[in-house]
Amino acid sequence: MSIIIVDDNPTNLLIIEKILRKEGYQNLILASSAMELFEILNIAAADSTDMPFKMILMDMMMPEIDGLEACRRIQAHERLRDIPIIFVTAMGDSNKLAEALDAGAIDYVMKPINRVELLARIRSAFRLKQEKDWHKERDKRIKYELDLAKQVQRSVLSEPIRDENVAIEAIYEPSSELAGDFYAWHRIGPNRYGVILLDMMGHGISSSLVCMYIYSALQDTITRLTDPEDVMRELNRRMNHLHMSDELINYYFTAIYLVLDTDLKTIEYVNAGHPPGLLYRDGEYTTLTEGCSAIGFFDRLDIRKGMLRYEQEAKVMLFTDGVLEWLGDDQEEGAALLMEHFREHPDDDLQALRARLAPSSQQAAQEDDMCLVMIATI
Repeated sequence: MSIIIVDDNPTNLLIIEKILRKEGYQNLILASSAMELFEILNIAAADSTDMPFKMILMDMMMPEIDGLEACRRIQAHERLRDIPIIFVTAMGDSNKLAEALDAGAIDYVMKPINRVELLARIRSAFRLKQEKDWHKERDKRIKYELDLAKQVQRSVLSEPIRDENVAIEAIYEPSSELAGDFYAWHRIGPNRYGVILLDMMGHGISSSLVCMYIYSALQDTITRLTDPEDVMRELNRRMNHLHMSDELINYYFTAIYLVLDTDLKTIEYVNAGHPPGLLYRDGEYTTLTEGCSAIGFFDRLDIRKGMLRYEQEAKVMLFTDGVLEWLGDDQEEGAALLMEHFREHPDDDLQALRARLAPSSQQAAQEDDMCLVMIATI
C-alpha cells in the first residue's frame, strides 16, 4: 500500500519524502500535479476495484487544477472516496481550510512542515481509516446476513393452493427491512382449511426472529387444534413465553385466523386486533371484526369467535395495515377504497386488484410491509 505525495514544488516533495522514509514509510509515489495524481489513481477506470493506495498528502495551491478541485473529483468516485486525503498547505485562510474539509479531506498540515505534527496526523488518519474499513466490512457482513434472513423468511411462506374446493394465494411485499408480516395456510381436513395472517410489532432482526419463532409453532398449532379460539390461545401462550421481567419491550402481533369449511359452507374466525378482513358473498361484503386483543398483550384472552355462512361462492380478503396505508392517506381511507373495489370488481384476482388500485407512482412510496391474502371458494 502506497502513500501518494502531490506538490508542484520539488523541494516540498523532497522534504515530505525524506520525513516519511526516515519514519519507515517506504512505498511512496511522488506527483507534481493533480493531473499526474489522476493518472496514478487511474481515475478514469470507474469499474476498477484495485486500490493499492492508503493515503494522499496534497498541496492545496497548484496550477491548472488546485487541491480542492482534485479532492472533489476524487470524492466523486466511489472506489476512491475512502482514501484519506491530508492537505499540506501554506494557506492560513480558515475559510479555505474549512472548504478543504468540506470537500472531503480529513485533515491538514500547515507549512513550513513540522515533522512531529505531520507524522501524528498521518497516524491519526490511518487509525480513522482502519476503523472506517472495519465498519464497512461489518456493514457488508450484516447486509449479507439480512439478505439471507429475507430469503429464509420467503422460503417458509405457504405456496398457493388451488384444488377442487378453494383457491388461496397471496401478494407479499416486504419493506426494505426484514419483514414483520407473515401468512400461512394448511389443509386441516378433507374440506377444511386453516388460514392465518399476522403482523408482528416493528421491523428488523428482532421482529423477524419473533416471527420465525411463531412460524415454528404454527403448523402444529393449526393442524392439531384447528378451532380458531384454541389456536389464538396457544399462540398467545407461546408469545408470553418470550416476555422477560427486565425487558423494556414486550413483543406482540395482530392476526386474523379463519377456518373455511367448504362442505358446511362456513367460515369461523378470530380477529386479534388486526385490520378487519372482508368477506364477499352473495353480492355483498361483510367485515371480519369479531375476536380479541392483539396476541402477546395479556396472559389470558377474552375471545369472541365469529361464524359466517355463505350460500354459493365466497371470497375472503385478508390484509395488513401496510396495504391500507399504501392505498390511502390513512387506514380508514385505504379500507374504504378496498371495500369499494371489492364490491365493484368481485372477480378480480390479486394481481388485477393490485394493478387497479395502485398506480405506478404509488408503488415506489411503500414504507411498511404489505401482504394481501385472497381465499376464493370454487
